[in-house]
Amino acid sequence: MALSLEEFVHSLDLRTLPRVLEIQSGIYFEGSIYEMFGNECCLSTGEVIKITGLKIKKIIAEICEHTEGCESPQPFELPMNFPGLFKIVADKTPYLTMEEITRTIHIGPSRLGHPCFYHQKTIKLENLVVKQGEKIMLNSVEELNGEIMVNCGVVRDHQNHSFTLPLSQEGEFYECEDEHIYTLKEIVEWKIPKNRTRTVKLTDFSNKWDLTNPFPKGFYGALILKPVYEIQGVMKFRKDIVRILPSLDVEVKDITDSYDANWFLQLLSTQDLSEMTSKEFPIVAEVIEVPQGNQLPRSILQPGKTIVIHKKYQASRILASEIRSNFPKRHFLIPTSYKGKFKRRPREFPTAYDLEIAKSEKEPLHVVATKAFHPTHDELSSVSVGDQFLVHHSQTTEVLSEGIKKVVNVLACEKILKKSSEAALLPLYMEGGFVEVIHDKKQYHISELCAQFHLPFNVKVSVRDLSIEEDILAATPGLQLEEAITDSYLLISDFANSRECWEIPVGRLNMTVQLVSNFSQDTESFLIRTLIEEITEEQYYMMRRYESSLLHPPPRPPKHPSVGETKLTLLNLAEEKKTVALPKSPKSLHVDLSKKLQSNQAGLDSKAPVGCQNDLDDLEKERSKSGTTAVAGTDVTTEIFKNKKHQK
Repeated sequence: MALSLEEFVHSLDLRTLPRVLEIQSGIYFEGSIYEMFGNECCLSTGEVIKITGLKIKKIIAEICEHTEGCESPQPFELPMNFPGLFKIVADKTPYLTMEEITRTIHIGPSRLGHPCFYHQKTIKLENLVVKQGEKIMLNSVEELNGEIMVNCGVVRDHQNHSFTLPLSQEGEFYECEDEHIYTLKEIVEWKIPKNRTRTVKLTDFSNKWDLTNPFPKGFYGALILKPVYEIQGVMKFRKDIVRILPSLDVEVKDITDSYDANWFLQLLSTQDLSEMTSKEFPIVAEVIEVPQGNQLPRSILQPGKTIVIHKKYQASRILASEIRSNFPKRHFLIPTSYKGKFKRRPREFPTAYDLEIAKSEKEPLHVVATKAFHPTHDELSSVSVGDQFLVHHSQTTEVLSEGIKKVVNVLACEKILKKSSEAALLPLYMEGGFVEVIHDKKQYHISELCAQFHLPFNVKVSVRDLSIEEDILAATPGLQLEEAITDSYLLISDFANSRECWEIPVGRLNMTVQLVSNFSQDTESFLIRTLIEEITEEQYYMMRRYESSLLHPPPRPPKHPSVGETKLTLLNLAEEKKTVALPKSPKSLHVDLSKKLQSNQAGLDSKAPVGCQNDLDDLEKERSKSGTTAVAGTDVTTEIFKNKKHQK
């Protein structure tokens, strides 16, 4: 039966792709296919096309003046790279079968692919009773004993109980409220149900975006996202991917069951290649499409180029960010094989607890105070700007508060005086400011830094990597090595020079290739050329994102705890540190860091003694644009930040 293209898309179950269509009633201009603005706009009657994907081409947004009315006369296109963060509003329209859910909602191995629903009535299973309104997480879809089943789970008393539901399971299934925060890209890829709109609430917006903010000033309300789809497919005897808008006025017939799909070229994406088994490599492939702006040499990766894909594997990278006082910062993934050398840079610590985390057994942590602190208990030490400390260990001590003894967690330090030293106890809740004094002038390879020191760690390139044409790290004023990550890569080479290989990140370079043949030459010895990969702000936050954003950080401990307040334990602080260490969103990171930076720098004045100028010289140069100046003296170096108000 012939359907309009739009009707076909509406009824399409993405799990059944690819599908082969025959054009029953087409429109054309003296030829079979015609392209305009990147989309095929004409197909002739009798044309056969294999549909390989359905993608969202753009998003049309409508502002909800009232959350329940959800009507706006002025819809607008929301750019796919819009740097906002959104919270999803649960859909009030129920799904009537599990089959409808699986056909409409993305379910996959990613944490974003585990949607949650509740049922209006109790579901009685063989070994479990799912209660009315109980949260059901859908984990995956698979075939069991010839029947398609949905693997589900419910959590009771912190224990997960797994079960399966058939696609035929009927009832009223409603979306659960979702407390997670998502980028627009995540919503587009995972959270917009097919054939439905999605209502979201804007929660955050990065003010460093170059384009005009499409929302009214100060808007943080609800809006409806309406996807505009594009069909992706291949034609017989054509190597490129065709893109068709569903609104194209043609009628089609699904002939998948009666047509040999092998007549079409077999095109694979980077993700498809990564899902192949290791035994299927190495293979020869022709590049069909490759994204603009990829960092590989154009001679290696361009349409029409024949390449060898040797294998897939996991490789280590060091996630690093540029150290600078203004935004935006640049972010990098540095291979552990990087041959340049680094020198250490001073770190900054906003609290005494940060000192506790940063101390190591390799060497004593030597810091200079950049903010004064006056304790309310005589048993604790006061701190003046310019005081130097060697950090030793954390411990507990008793203090007397209004006649009642209390136990507080403190950091045992050695305060350095001109000709001697004295013991000092700094409370872990102390919101001070400290800058590290570097005595180590050694140059390190990145592998040595990761082996000998705890990340995050501040460095500057002292010797660039001469094995690469352009070392983009050498031009940075400083780098913070944040964490080691493991990522998936494909190892490729030019077919004409199969021993010189390059790594392709599976998740960040989405090329399309056509398989040509197996590769039978000896590929035991490779010359692997790794690249320093500069990643976007969005990719950076995706990597740093907490897996469970439902965990809300506890408040920072108060400066002056009173008698009635709960004792702050190391465990409380550790939980806090784990929760707040990773950024939640681009905007909140900007705000938090700016507050922290100004908090560190607020208490500096010209009374600070000076020394160790070389250790902090680079740091001073970086901040000269922000009103920073160094004060010369005899013992310590610190920095003066003018016209800054202390922000809490």
